[in-house]
Amino acid sequence: MDESSAEVSRVWEALRRVQEPELHKDIVALQMVKDVAVPQRGTVSLTFTLTTPACPFKEEIERSIREELLQLEGVREVRIKMEAVVPKARDLQGRAPIHGVKNIVAVASGKGGVGKTTVAVNIAVALARLGASVGLMDSDVYGPNVPRMMGIQGTPQAAGDRIRPLEGLGLRVMSMGFLSPGDRPLIWRGPMLHSVIQQFLRNVDWGELDYLILDLPPGTGDVQLTLTQTVPLSGGVIVTTPSDVALEDARKAVGMFREVKVEVLGIVENMSYFLCPHCGTRVEIFSHGGGKRTAEDFGIPFLGEIALHPEVRAGGDHGSPVAARGPDSPEAKSFYDIAKQVAARVSVANLTASPEELVTIRP
Repeated sequence: MDESSAEVSRVWEALRRVQEPELHKDIVALQMVKDVAVPQRGTVSLTFTLTTPACPFKEEIERSIREELLQLEGVREVRIKMEAVVPKARDLQGRAPIHGVKNIVAVASGKGGVGKTTVAVNIAVALARLGASVGLMDSDVYGPNVPRMMGIQGTPQAAGDRIRPLEGLGLRVMSMGFLSPGDRPLIWRGPMLHSVIQQFLRNVDWGELDYLILDLPPGTGDVQLTLTQTVPLSGGVIVTTPSDVALEDARKAVGMFREVKVEVLGIVENMSYFLCPHCGTRVEIFSHGGGKRTAEDFGIPFLGEIALHPEVRAGGDHGSPVAARGPDSPEAKSFYDIAKQVAARVSVANLTASPEELVTIRP
């Protein structure tokens, strides 16, 4: 073995001591490292593959790699190129995949009025701003609010035998609100609902997506069951407020996902508290902590709290969701934190048994 090969081998051995924080396996075993080289004496270069552009552990992993390699005798500089690679969902449970869509995440609630659509929209925008390719499907046929919250108007156009979704804020978006705008209500029975939902999923030209976020209607009725039983979901996110009434229905939503064998990625506590803009006093209008306790009761992750903030409401009403302000915005930070956790949970499910399926999709 020549000197260069020996140096590279020494680097690989050091990298085996770096653990992936969620999977608790070394990054070499998970095949997350490639292109290891020693281009000149004292310098090590490599490429590290993140499981998602929204990885919450990016800085932690990069720091660990540098610490391990800089402990090697003679190493003075470490050059790390980070790539983002989103694996496809593995366990489809016999459900036909959506062409081009790697992962489908449903955002649900047991009852209306808990801010589910606000959470779905802001998570989708945050994932897109973090570098993922994202679609957003408004599954609430009777009360489609996504067009207003996204600030998108227009009518989807045909592209051959498929429908081209509208785009805004880096997302591809489909909603009944584009096809039936205004105040005229839709009065449809179950079969018609099932038909339009399937068309939105399978006849829309979504393109290549890392994540398709489904904003489910509230409750555990016909549309929810159709989607959870026929769509290959990577998981579901439950949105609730801390109030006992909302938590009671959130438990039913958890039960629905479990009944159809869809993993619950976690619970979000929306409207968790209010900070007075004048005096800074914290007021827990709908109680506090119920979302976390419910997650603990069911043994599922608690994804975080979102404050009741006027800017969040105004952003939805005016078609400018706060996540569009970026991760440094105080009002948007909680949405970015939750989006990263959702992406991490999806990655864990996809990588646990098949890291070899990773295919680089962007530098």
